[in-house]
Amino acid sequence: MNHLAHALLAGDDEALQLGGMLGDFVHGQPDGSLFPARVIAGIRLHRAIDVYTDAHPEVLAAKALLPSPYRRYAGILLDMWFDRCLARDFPRWSAQPLPEYSAALRGLLWRQDALLPPALRRFRGYMEAHGLPAGYADDAVLDEALGGIGQRLSRLNPLDSALPVLLQREAELLERFEAFFPQLRGFARAWVEAHAE
Repeated sequence: MNHLAHALLAGDDEALQLGGMLGDFVHGQPDGSLFPARVIAGIRLHRAIDVYTDAHPEVLAAKALLPSPYRRYAGILLDMWFDRCLARDFPRWSAQPLPEYSAALRGLLWRQDALLPPALRRFRGYMEAHGLPAGYADDAVLDEALGGIGQRLSRLNPLDSALPVLLQREAELLERFEAFFPQLRGFARAWVEAHAE
């Protein structure tokens, strides 16, 4: 899952949301001298969500819908695509309007600037410039984001040409997402309850 999903699945707890955003930028064991315990819990929630997602039958079925050479990058593509699904139908998943939710998430990153590693500070600038994560509802923004990820990968890849492939399978991918995301939401809620302080 990508940024919008990780923040949403963290619920209303800003420390968990921040950890959800940090999850892609903090590697290895989170340092307890750098991050509060609840933020570390958010990083761990991010990782638990990723493990659950990668093994889920609906996600595996969605990956199988992608042809070669895109299937090799299906994890990245579906993470981004699922944020598009969330952004396009956000009122179904949150009582807060998407533009407000997106601005609040960016505001959280600004308020917690001291905890952000340099890579997340740079990404925050990208988020501001493109109105993310709400911007993922716009296919042009998604296309640009996929191309940018592709440029950062060390090997040649087809991410800059993936959007038409995803759009051709839009109905099937949405069906898989619709079956999967409520289960993921239940998993995340149970995880948070089990790790409540």
